[in-house]
Amino acid sequence: MRKKEIIERISYWSQLLLLPVYWFSFFVPRNRKLWLFGSTFGRRFADNPRYMYLYASQHKKKLGIRPIWISHNKEIIRFLNRKNYEAYYYHSLKGIWFALRGKVYLFDNYSKDINFWQSGGAIKINLWHGIPLKKIQADNIFDKVRHPKNSLERWKSFPRRLSDEKATHYVLTTSRFLIPIFSSAFCTRKILTSGYPRNDRLVEEKIENILTDAESYNKAKIEAFLLEKNVNKEAAKNKKMIYYMPTFRDSETKFFQIMDLGKFQQFLKRNNLLFCVKLHPKSKLEVEFKRIEGGNIQVIDRDSDPYVFLEVADVLVTDYSSIYFDFLLADKPIVFFDYDLEEYLQDSREMYFDYQGFTPGEKAATEKELEKALIAACYPDETYERYYGNFRRKIKEKVFDQTEGLASKRLVEDIKDILKKENRIL
Repeated sequence: MRKKEIIERISYWSQLLLLPVYWFSFFVPRNRKLWLFGSTFGRRFADNPRYMYLYASQHKKKLGIRPIWISHNKEIIRFLNRKNYEAYYYHSLKGIWFALRGKVYLFDNYSKDINFWQSGGAIKINLWHGIPLKKIQADNIFDKVRHPKNSLERWKSFPRRLSDEKATHYVLTTSRFLIPIFSSAFCTRKILTSGYPRNDRLVEEKIENILTDAESYNKAKIEAFLLEKNVNKEAAKNKKMIYYMPTFRDSETKFFQIMDLGKFQQFLKRNNLLFCVKLHPKSKLEVEFKRIEGGNIQVIDRDSDPYVFLEVADVLVTDYSSIYFDFLLADKPIVFFDYDLEEYLQDSREMYFDYQGFTPGEKAATEKELEKALIAACYPDETYERYYGNFRRKIKEKVFDQTEGLASKRLVEDIKDILKKENRIL
């Protein structure tokens, strides 16, 4: 066993020494105006917590709350502080104090995104990170944590299961149609349908976004490509940004077997297309994709928030990622590059819905099929637009109860209702 693995195992099991801290945290009085935010195990400033935090921070006086971002990443803290937002490192004195005193925890994975061990007595609201096509959490039979095959696997996952989702947590989704799915996956009846804050900028640009250096750099490159003049003025008008967001799975390596990247670069150049790759944070292919960057292929930092770039995308290319549901709000074409569908269904995930009937876009399993689908999506004829436009709207109506107004505003109101109910019970 390597030294690194030994250190990781010691760190994993030593968490149990913090159990007395967790029990103690139930006795600390909590301030109902203190709302704490965190994302992706404390490593990123992204997703639903990011946009909910920005909305709450930009309207905190009117809302009567104090939003605080808690992170395990000191760079994020420095970034937010520079932008005059309140944020603290989770092991700092203030980070510990506010984790003990905050009444509302808002996160997108688990309360450990903020600090599980100091969360006793807080109202925990899991904003989650997507409408699921593939089965998640308790519904995912491939999940060894929630479905251990034997006593050894159950024992190994004990510390992890201790700090994972609980039936007492609230979980956020976007429509009543999805309530049974989220209730089953998270083993709770406490489902909110306020909508996802991360989609607010796709609906209305009322939340002022703040970009990290990496996000600013990548967005500037995209905008420069789209605005760059071309000798052929007619061609310059047709420049498009293709946003490729594959989901994380073992068979993602097959991408490099399917694609002839030299030919694909030429295809992109001929058609004035910028192919922007944004990998899942868990993807192991960052180095491989960085090697192909250049020309008409751009690789976006995987820890960047994907919604910064979704706003400027002309076409979304994905496979089984929940990002396509959100892109329905933009009412733009989607291409499903599902080159490993059979392997994915067999070895990774089952799906909640019939794949063909719930994915409103052309399917591609080879490079040639992808190129053909991209041309059709970038320059749709009347038949294409009528068929896929109606298909997109049909799915959108199922997964979104509300497509106007800010989800962040609705969520604040729902949380305040929860606080009032709890106060009446006490």
